[in-house]
Amino acid sequence: METITYQRKKVYDPILRLIHLWNGLSILFLMTTIWISDLFEKGVGEKTLWQIHIYIGYALTVGIVARLAWGVVGPRHARFSDMWHPIVWWDAVRNFNLHATPRFGHNTLASGAYLLVYLLLITMAITGLSLAAIEHSTGPFNAWIGDMPWLKEIVEEPHELIYYFLMAFVVVHIAALIWHEVKDKTPLAQAMVTGYQYEVDQTQSIPNNQGDHHA
Repeated sequence: METITYQRKKVYDPILRLIHLWNGLSILFLMTTIWISDLFEKGVGEKTLWQIHIYIGYALTVGIVARLAWGVVGPRHARFSDMWHPIVWWDAVRNFNLHATPRFGHNTLASGAYLLVYLLLITMAITGLSLAAIEHSTGPFNAWIGDMPWLKEIVEEPHELIYYFLMAFVVVHIAALIWHEVKDKTPLAQAMVTGYQYEVDQTQSIPNNQGDHHA
């Protein structure tokens, strides 16, 4: 019987991890305000929740802008260029090959989904700010479109559709992390906490009675 050994590398910088936490909590709190609002009839409670929803939306917008900026000027593994793998994506589609070659940094296949989520978050921020202006006469877009109620139907539908997509993504994302940790016996979830990423060391195999896991 052999003991699995790992290579450990500091991959994710503190700013990237902070932005990831900020955006993740913002999305979670936005969803929570929507869930709770369903418990209230129209009135002060529901109005207050929507005001909170708007403020959290501002926080998410700040986080999205920060992530976009850090994706351009940040260190290697924070940059969007490190997540761009069109050849791998094409090969996965053409050959139905869902196995990604292990590497330090974002998973090459999952990177495509992450980039799509960023595009959807940008769209959600724009439509959310538009709805804040149209329905509540507040926010940075109010001076431009606050008096255009006819725009509500145009921006509300994609905003709600993206909300449901993001709910599904959060569930799948967490489930995939758990599945990979169990299947590959490689710690993944802690990477955005400690910044360290682990990969199985294919060059070493140590008998179970002669060594422990290496990091």
